[in-house]
Amino acid sequence: MIAAWYGITSFMLIGYVALDGRNFGAGMLLWLVGRTRAERRQVVAAIGPLWSWHEVWLIAFGGTLFVAFPRLLASAFAGYYLALFLILWCLVLRGMSLEVREHVPDPLWSSFWDFVFALSNCLLAILFGAAAGNVARGVPLDAQGQFSMAFFTDFRVTGQVGLLDWYTVSVAVFAVILLAAHGATYLVWKTEGQVHDRSRALAKLLWAVATPFFLAITVESWLVRPDVPGRAIGNPFCWIGTLVVVVSALALASGLARGRERRAFAASNLLLIGILATGAAAIFPVMLHSTLAPENSLTAYNVASTPTALWLASIWWPVALALTAGYARFVSWRYAGKVVVERDDQRVY
Repeated sequence: MIAAWYGITSFMLIGYVALDGRNFGAGMLLWLVGRTRAERRQVVAAIGPLWSWHEVWLIAFGGTLFVAFPRLLASAFAGYYLALFLILWCLVLRGMSLEVREHVPDPLWSSFWDFVFALSNCLLAILFGAAAGNVARGVPLDAQGQFSMAFFTDFRVTGQVGLLDWYTVSVAVFAVILLAAHGATYLVWKTEGQVHDRSRALAKLLWAVATPFFLAITVESWLVRPDVPGRAIGNPFCWIGTLVVVVSALALASGLARGRERRAFAASNLLLIGILATGAAAIFPVMLHSTLAPENSLTAYNVASTPTALWLASIWWPVALALTAGYARFVSWRYAGKVVVERDDQRVY
């Protein structure tokens, strides 16, 4: 039951990253693919109707964590307090920029909020990437399961570490490149004209750059957590995730090369899911590794709720998932097709 809820919690977070990650990437590329105000409106139109719904998955992840692993939630939210507030402010600024950019018919007004939108998306990619690096590396958990971190200490990956060190910074850079490539692939599928052509060129470039970064991060992760590869080799879900990564990477390359936009975008999602799922399976059952002493680490088994609470949660979660999936299908159908700004059928903000 505990392993199943670990999988469910990972699924909720991975779903959020795959869905909202394309918005992060497209937003980061706003000024690169949109040279005119009309072209930037086209990029925003591809995101505008969907961003708030995608954030529901982040809230659902927090709710699932509260139900299944409350002790982990208490420890992580207290330790990551500063980082979480930075993420919250970036999410607020992103939402504000989408909502108010067209409220005043002035180029300076819309240009300012376009800048805020691109900057907030870039910062979100950096912050979520650094958070992923912290989970993979570990945090300075004491014997009571508590920790606090400064932005950085001595940039080492052991002992009293900070939010940023050479490993978490490299993961953050990789996250920016990966999500930018994911967003560019989404814009290839969703837009037309000059925005489409620029997005396709950027998608090919960014995916080519992401490949050596992924290999470097894999080696770095092995150096930072030498205990993980041994567990990963014996975990069948890691092998399945690796297979998904390889197949989706091949499908992505062929989709971009042959102009198969739907295939490329589907493969981009699967590639992101495969990478994250493999990482989640590799670190199981440890959910927060202690850089001070391995015995202080929080595992899924020592932070889980009671069996009764998990069984009760297993009753309502499928119902909630069915409602979410149904609404996702409706939204996808309602805003299907290419974005055409002149037709204004995508709720351009």
